[in-house]
Amino acid sequence: MRTGEPLPAVGDVLAALATGLWRWDNAAELVTLDAEAARLLGLPAQPTTVTEAGARARFHPVDWNEVKPVVQLAASEGTIAELRMRVMDGQGHVLRTVRSRSKPTYDRETASYQLVGTLQEVSEPPPGAAARTPVTGDWRRSREAFLLDAGRALAEARSTEEVLRVAAGLSMPGFSPDGLAVFGVQGDRLTLIGHHGHHAGGDEGPFSAMSVETDYPAAEVVRTGRAVYLSSPKHYQERYPAAWPLARGFGRQSWAFLPLIVAGRTLGAWMAAFTYRVSFTPDERSVLTTVARMLAQALSRAGAAESERELTDGLQRSMLPNLGPQIPGMSVAARYVPTGGGLQVGGDWYDMIPLPTGRFALVIGDVQGHDVRAAGLMGQLRIALRAYASEGHRPDAVLSRASRFLCGITHDEEVADLRFATCLYVEVDPATGVLDIARAGHPDPAIRMADGTVLTRPTAGGLPLGIDPDADYPTTRLALEPGETMLICTDGLIETGGHDLDTGWLRIRKILESHDGEESHLEELADALVQAVHGPSSHHTTGPLVDRREDDIAVLLLCRQGKGCGCGDQPATPTSVRRTVLTVAQAEPERVAGARHQLRELLHDWASEDQVDSAVLLVSEMVTNVLVHTDADALLVAEMTGDAGSRRMRVEVTDCSDALPHKRQPGELASSGRGLMLMELLADAWGVDPRGEGKSIWFELYEPDGSGDPEVTPTT
Repeated sequence: MRTGEPLPAVGDVLAALATGLWRWDNAAELVTLDAEAARLLGLPAQPTTVTEAGARARFHPVDWNEVKPVVQLAASEGTIAELRMRVMDGQGHVLRTVRSRSKPTYDRETASYQLVGTLQEVSEPPPGAAARTPVTGDWRRSREAFLLDAGRALAEARSTEEVLRVAAGLSMPGFSPDGLAVFGVQGDRLTLIGHHGHHAGGDEGPFSAMSVETDYPAAEVVRTGRAVYLSSPKHYQERYPAAWPLARGFGRQSWAFLPLIVAGRTLGAWMAAFTYRVSFTPDERSVLTTVARMLAQALSRAGAAESERELTDGLQRSMLPNLGPQIPGMSVAARYVPTGGGLQVGGDWYDMIPLPTGRFALVIGDVQGHDVRAAGLMGQLRIALRAYASEGHRPDAVLSRASRFLCGITHDEEVADLRFATCLYVEVDPATGVLDIARAGHPDPAIRMADGTVLTRPTAGGLPLGIDPDADYPTTRLALEPGETMLICTDGLIETGGHDLDTGWLRIRKILESHDGEESHLEELADALVQAVHGPSSHHTTGPLVDRREDDIAVLLLCRQGKGCGCGDQPATPTSVRRTVLTVAQAEPERVAGARHQLRELLHDWASEDQVDSAVLLVSEMVTNVLVHTDADALLVAEMTGDAGSRRMRVEVTDCSDALPHKRQPGELASSGRGLMLMELLADAWGVDPRGEGKSIWFELYEPDGSGDPEVTPTT
């Protein structure tokens, strides 16, 4: 070629170099070839256009599968897509190996691309390089196995620390970084989330709060969303001269900085550093890009989970109170265990409220639902109850006002989202042990007596809060004797694990009875109750539990210190007194059945079943007579004293009527008049004692010894 002559046409030059041109329109599924490109694909040496399927038939299927990921990677990085592909003849034999270099454009909306590039025949790669090319399946299989393992490990990581630990342990096929760092973005600052393998040789301080406008590779990746590959220290120094002094001290030879992108938003950057030179071939960049995507997803999930846990802990700390100062003569323990789903904060709560009278109130409740809405209503209701109690209202008034309050904040909303709450409110006199209890649809309390006997205490109750703004809540008065412990809880403790109210109480009873005062303190008993359902837990918190959580659990234990109680510093010794008190109102005849049940629980270990049946029959007769023949309520007091095998049971029923009962001779068809006759036949001793206002009818039974003969001296 003489000086000054025009340059030859590009096509002529490429043809002279045995290089063909091709255009691939993925959307139209057409491939356009010039004559040389057609020849290289085994077609007649003339310009032609073939379908995508026709072009695919000319290549090895394994190599064809590499096209799309390489094109996507090159399009995202703005680089050249380079492929080495085997051309096949019609009999499945390899004709030649060609190299394609093209500039892709990728449409994310249609997931289609266009390629304009060259095809050139190349020789087969040497054996040492075969593992690094798409031509052989060895490296590909190793890569796929690595990505599967890496994806599984990153998906199982539950915290940012775990994600970084997994990322640090990844062993990539053929090349593995020995140092990594993960950068995040806060405002206009680049933050160092975590790193591995960079402890020696350099100072990581400058990287911890760097401006995103800094001339540093990670900052550029965050700004542009494109990866940066630096294959040598010289390359690093030339491209980022200002940042090179910071990186030089770590002694690395190659670096890859990749964006961490989730849902189209760049969350940060990942740096993989190598102590040896890495050329960052398309295959290596493909692996790094895939790992970066998985790492971004894992960090996003871990960050969301950590934010959720932080919110949960904050809600729990703000909603669950401290139990306050030590109460002379009494001890209190509490536990809260949320359900396993969502924010792990539901509608269960407990509270302890100092009252103006010098007493204190224990409150436990359960707002319907296990979601954020339930937690929010619970917080509002707890504040309202505390306010009403602090004003000095009695238990019934506190619950009435709370029900009206809950109706007011829920009935203005859609009917589909109406909520109610169950609640148990106990006003405690620490000096006397008197408990004034008001109940709104909540489970009754249970009492563990000093000798280990457990009774559920039936109490008067009303509708759950939030259903009827004018609902009434009667008050029941009980007395907590020295050495006794009261349990109040939400239904999650009772019914979790497939139990109903009856079988759930049996489970609780066994736990309460098995923790005797000599071995157990109140905190240990609270742990035992929760562990029976969920396994180990910690105080007022939610440690890792088994996945049987079906409902929130709130538990409150109140112990009046004394003999037989393991909650104080006094040594626990067995007691020989067992006592229960129950009031049956004129308007509550259904509580006669509760009185029979209470007496059976009190006599659960009595030696003679016949005597137990007799006592239950007599109590039923005595209480019913009060309701039928007087206008007063019946007060039942049952007390058992003595040691096993020689105990005495005394039952008194007191009313306010002055009319004394007298024996009658009822006819065969008479419907009444047999009460005192039964007393004479079944009781070991009985009597009627006038009181200042009213009277008391009593009977006694004496437990037989091994021979069946009672050894207890009757009392009158």
